[in-house]
Amino acid sequence: MLEKKLHVAVLMGGWSNERPVSLMSGAGVAAALEERGHRVTRIDMGRDVAQKLADAAPDVVFNALHGSPGEDGTVQGLMDLMGLTYTHSGMVTSVIAIDKELTKQALVPHGIPMPGGRIVDTAEIYERDPLERPYVLKPVNEGSSVGVAIVTAEGNYGNPISPDAKGPWQEFDRLLAEPFIRGRELTTAVLAGVDGPRALMVTELKPKSGFYDFDAKYTEGMTEHVCPAEIPDEITQACLDMALRAHQLLGCKGCSRTDFRWDDERGLAGLFVLETNTQPGMTPLSLVPEQAKHLGMSYGELVEAIIADALDSRQGAA
Repeated sequence: MLEKKLHVAVLMGGWSNERPVSLMSGAGVAAALEERGHRVTRIDMGRDVAQKLADAAPDVVFNALHGSPGEDGTVQGLMDLMGLTYTHSGMVTSVIAIDKELTKQALVPHGIPMPGGRIVDTAEIYERDPLERPYVLKPVNEGSSVGVAIVTAEGNYGNPISPDAKGPWQEFDRLLAEPFIRGRELTTAVLAGVDGPRALMVTELKPKSGFYDFDAKYTEGMTEHVCPAEIPDEITQACLDMALRAHQLLGCKGCSRTDFRWDDERGLAGLFVLETNTQPGMTPLSLVPEQAKHLGMSYGELVEAIIADALDSRQGAA
């Protein structure tokens, strides 16, 4: 898929809550590139990341970071200033997509349905519920379901929420409160190609715990992946259309993954976009490689396709 062998710096690790996932993603990407004959420099991101990148002087950087500062526009801005070519989305897209409220502002006016809700100061939830229960509390700027809590009518965290109860309110000063949408967890990957980006397919996620949280995502055996999802054709097509539209509206590059909740008792009216992830995981349990494999694309081919898009984007900007 790539016409010549390249020197690729694989940027991974960092210090976010998603460091372990990033290290797994980076290790997989690096191994696949080496198997395909490319020269690879592995960089575990620290505060000296600019110096490490300058010393490596790669042809392209594969950004396998997850969470802040690798997915929120910070590292993208740094690499822009250094004149480096890198995979996945650029600075502006990254800033918007990692912020759930900014994402709503970018997508909802264009007809992409997303849950309502509002930003709340953490101190508020110790006094009263920001929404009618059940509702969801999540950090504004985190991915991989880090720090997500479902507050139920039974008062599982206290009523009002207790500061001593384990939850995202102990880690974050501001949270996004959204109505809880009953139903099913769906996700669709979008991958760049020579003819433009295309939505791959729809996977349904069935966590054994009942909630697709961080542990369910990255612990083998905790979530069943139904790929392709066994859902009505109109829901499949809606997911494909919305994921591609979100990718384009946000200005994503390389690949993205859009997550949905679907209330199957409401049909198409029950389908909502939760978020678009601009740097989806590339671990053995990750969803983008799984969807690509189902469509006949190997892991190595997927990695090269993402790199090829970064190189094409650079040429297009020249």
